[in-house]
Amino acid sequence: QVQLVESGGGLVQPGGSLRLSCAASGFIFSIYAMGWYRQAPGKQRELVAVITSGRSTDYTDSVKGRFIISRDNAKKTVYLQMNSLKFEDTAVYYCNKARGDYAPWGQGTQVTVSS
Repeated sequence: QVQLVESGGGLVQPGGSLRLSCAASGFIFSIYAMGWYRQAPGKQRELVAVITSGRSTDYTDSVKGRFIISRDNAKKTVYLQMNSLKFEDTAVYYCNKARGDYAPWGQGTQVTVSS
């Protein structure tokens, strides 16, 4: 059964940090580029970070220098370290494959940046 389970979200003040985790199952995790996506209220889901099977990374401009994506293939888990969080980072965060052939979307994890 293909499944993605995100965790690690929460309420954080501006400038704070969070580390998100996404546990994958049911597919050969190591061969896929994986991504972290987010969806803010009233907005479309956007891809914010990608890590390839070779561990190359890429980020959308708004998070460059603040977010770090990583993966542990043995644990079939992808992580997103989020630093210097801003109000505009508030969203539900999801992980999934980064280049199509998507797995069913998980429930996501809510990140709220508020003072």
